[in-house]
Amino acid sequence: MKCPSCQYNGTRVLDSRPVEEGRSIRRRRECEQCHFRFTTFEKVEEMPLIVVKKEGTREEFRRDKILRGLIKACEKRPVALEQLEQITQEIEKELRNQGIAEVKSETIGEMVMERLSKVDEVAYVRFASVYRQFKDLNVFIEELKELIKKEQR
Repeated sequence: MKCPSCQYNGTRVLDSRPVEEGRSIRRRRECEQCHFRFTTFEKVEEMPLIVVKKEGTREEFRRDKILRGLIKACEKRPVALEQLEQITQEIEKELRNQGIAEVKSETIGEMVMERLSKVDEVAYVRFASVYRQFKDLNVFIEELKELIKKEQR
């Protein structure tokens, strides 16, 4: 690594420690020639994950959008924020482990609903009603019947 001060191509690492919950490493370095000290960060380069929306537009995956939707669905419900963050993390991990460059927003929505139904039924119905855009009460009732069937199994 080149020294940012004198451009010499030799440095030594003085200290290394994990940062960002272990997702990167902070290294304190010193130039072997001029003894200038500086900090570098090392992290895994992730491929961008693109979400294909219902109307065909594309945007980069953002985990905070999933988390916001979960928080809204769980408003005034006994669900801990840590649990919602864990769901979000699981979904992102599963998507990235598939090794695909693009994912449909419907796939993400189904993944959210699958996990949310196991956490809180009311939050699940709230999320499903917005996500599936229930047109009338009959569609809403059908969704509730499906939820009841799943619970009886």
